[in-house]
Amino acid sequence: MKIAVAGAGAVGGYFGALLKKAGHDVVFLARGKHLEAMKKSGLVVKTNDQLLTIDGVFTDKIEDFADCELILFCVKSTDTESTAEQIASLRNDRAVVLTLQNGVDNEEKLAQILGGKRLLSAATYLSSHVEEPGVIKHSGRAKLVIGALDESLISFRDKVADLFRQAEIFVKTTDDIMLDKWKKLLWNATFNPLAALSKATVGEIMEHKELRKTAENACREVMRVANKIGIPLDEEMFYRTFANSGAALKHKPSMLQDRLKGKRMEIESLCGFIVKKGRQIGVETPVLQTLYSNLLFLETHR
Repeated sequence: MKIAVAGAGAVGGYFGALLKKAGHDVVFLARGKHLEAMKKSGLVVKTNDQLLTIDGVFTDKIEDFADCELILFCVKSTDTESTAEQIASLRNDRAVVLTLQNGVDNEEKLAQILGGKRLLSAATYLSSHVEEPGVIKHSGRAKLVIGALDESLISFRDKVADLFRQAEIFVKTTDDIMLDKWKKLLWNATFNPLAALSKATVGEIMEHKELRKTAENACREVMRVANKIGIPLDEEMFYRTFANSGAALKHKPSMLQDRLKGKRMEIESLCGFIVKKGRQIGVETPVLQTLYSNLLFLETHR
């Protein structure tokens, strides 16, 4: 299959590299020094104890996606609409788009621009980062949960899942992908905004009494908003959010990584969305509102 990766960073670069290794034709879209390094020396993936170097098509031109069958949509949520509009301009209606992004608001934006009948979504569990231009560092085991937003794509969803399995990536399929995305958002909204504001790792949040309490309150707010709109996040999910974090004590959540690098943070998808949805449905989110307001202030001075 000819596959395009929109956003060949920590997520897209990793999955694209493994698919290329498995024998697929992969085009990587990137920019800046990361793109320059890949054009010069290929894409290097350090995964656990292995070193993988991938040659391929590295480009900053969306036109190189024109004949692709599958597009991995891996850009930051801040670039969702602009990138989707570029893809729509290609007039390649047969290309199915699989979003591997954070949050639960990108699917609606993509459906409005590209159409829901060509859209797959995945909850992505991956510990990776761009170590330096052209080099991605990964640890642990990658996992994907993939679903279709329209029944007409179920068979293609299963085909895509098989592609990832052939690339030795653990994959599950689901008929309710948005529930899985909300489960992931529960962890992200609990830890990402607080880490970005405090510059604390997951472990430091877990071990500091007041930060831990703030994280727990934020988690409760996400659950109340979700439950009010019919997303069943129960008490078990609350305890699992913190129990599972014991394996990521040294982890710097993605928003903190972006802040430290001077990049735009995914404030809206991982925090603002919950605050605004709460306002719409009459659920108060005072902790997340405070984090959101402070992060917006920081962003204006980035």
